[in-house]
Amino acid sequence: VQLQASGGGLVQAGGSLRLSCAASGSTFSLNVMRWYRQAPGKQRELVASISSGGITDYVDSVKGRFTISRDNAKMSMYLQMNNLKPEDTAVYYCNAFDGRVLRQYWGQGTQVTVSS
Repeated sequence: VQLQASGGGLVQAGGSLRLSCAASGSTFSLNVMRWYRQAPGKQRELVASISSGGITDYVDSVKGRFTISRDNAKMSMYLQMNNLKPEDTAVYYCNAFDGRVLRQYWGQGTQVTVSS
């Protein structure tokens, strides 16, 4: 399985970005998909997750601002980020878990920079 993240960029505080993650390969048994982020000098942090059935969860700091979604037919995942803050600046990684082989996969990361 390969994951390709895209959509990062530079945006002013209060702006919006939409991240995408496209999965390819043997994707039929992927279930939970997640977005993580890692800011400079900090540990990687789980931002949002979505099950194959569409159940979502978010870290408190992004609730009400970020929305995770997925298109199972296209095997893609998205993160709509609104009202961005400078503290959202990080490299964002997509992650997927294969429940059949009990293995997780990572995308290459996409940089999000929010200026104040």
